[in-house]
Amino acid sequence: MIEFATEKDKQYIEAIKLYGNANQAAKVLGKSPGTIGNAMANLERRAARNGYSPDHGMTKPVPDGFNAARISTNYDKDGKINQQWVIATPDKERQHELMQAAITAMAADLPKVEPVPAPTQTIDELCNLITFSDYHLGMLSWRKEGGADWDLKIAEKMLLDSFLYMVEAAPKAKTLVLCLQGDFLHTDGLLPLTPAHKNVLDADGRYSKIIDVAIRVVKQIIRHALGRHQFVHVVICEGNHDETGSIWMRKMFASMYEDEPRLTVNDSELPFYVYQHGNTMLGFHHGHKVKNEQLPLLFASQYPKMWGNTTKRYCHTGHRHHVDEKEFAGMTVVQHPTLAARDAHAARGGWISERAASVITYHSDFGQVARNVVTPEMLAA
Repeated sequence: MIEFATEKDKQYIEAIKLYGNANQAAKVLGKSPGTIGNAMANLERRAARNGYSPDHGMTKPVPDGFNAARISTNYDKDGKINQQWVIATPDKERQHELMQAAITAMAADLPKVEPVPAPTQTIDELCNLITFSDYHLGMLSWRKEGGADWDLKIAEKMLLDSFLYMVEAAPKAKTLVLCLQGDFLHTDGLLPLTPAHKNVLDADGRYSKIIDVAIRVVKQIIRHALGRHQFVHVVICEGNHDETGSIWMRKMFASMYEDEPRLTVNDSELPFYVYQHGNTMLGFHHGHKVKNEQLPLLFASQYPKMWGNTTKRYCHTGHRHHVDEKEFAGMTVVQHPTLAARDAHAARGGWISERAASVITYHSDFGQVARNVVTPEMLAA
């Protein structure tokens, strides 16, 4: 059962083998016999869930990342196994862990981006926040259906143009927080489907093509951000369209900019992200897991030290593609619109909203002090 054991289980197993029994192993290790006994019982149960329990005739374990959903055994008249059927189902939690480990390992070998010269004059007390929510890079929209065209070429150009406009319009802040507020990528794999509900999506090209554009355009805006700010913090939120994509983007950019001391990437494994700028707390969540009115209490409970050390607090969310801003007790929740055009799903559902993105400037003591908005019509003009 060693293949199903944790590192602690392996220590206990080696001690049992070395000292002859669990009681003696517990005495030498300074543990109670119950601790080792419970660990071994849990190991047996974990192995059984994976299809391995020799005492019950189960000797065909399923691969890592799966659970044995059902095992049917046919015995002959002498009680020996005649036939056995093992039906496995994916272990989503374990597969998520394996995927994260694989992405981290691959990202470690990526070439590093060389540091960018820093600007000479910035205002220490200011932090610019640029948010791109629900950008749906890789989506395909038709103007006759949704009112405007949208494809990879249009999306790449608009992202660059809007970012440059907002950076130039904003004050010369020392810090920039760049937030890709979930659903930055329209699809999450080779098949154009939403990860959870498998809804068919209108996609522009293969997933590898979408990835190429995403990497190129984000590198460009990060480089320009570093040229205008002393420090850049990148937040790549998990969305309902890019659960996997948000993971590899976080891991990849953190590895690529490992040699850039002026850039950090938020590494939260939960879809609730925070950044503190003096007495100002900035929270981020795509909006697909928790309703807006629940966010203040959640962030207060999950980040109590930061909550207690700040007096101005803002949570940024998206998901619903339209503006909604409300002040709750202790925190203002800002729901951002999107620059992306409507796809067939939104157009046929009758969902209409103004397209926009914004740069919000925060003071370390006073909270929000400025805001600039960009729209597709402004960029076209």
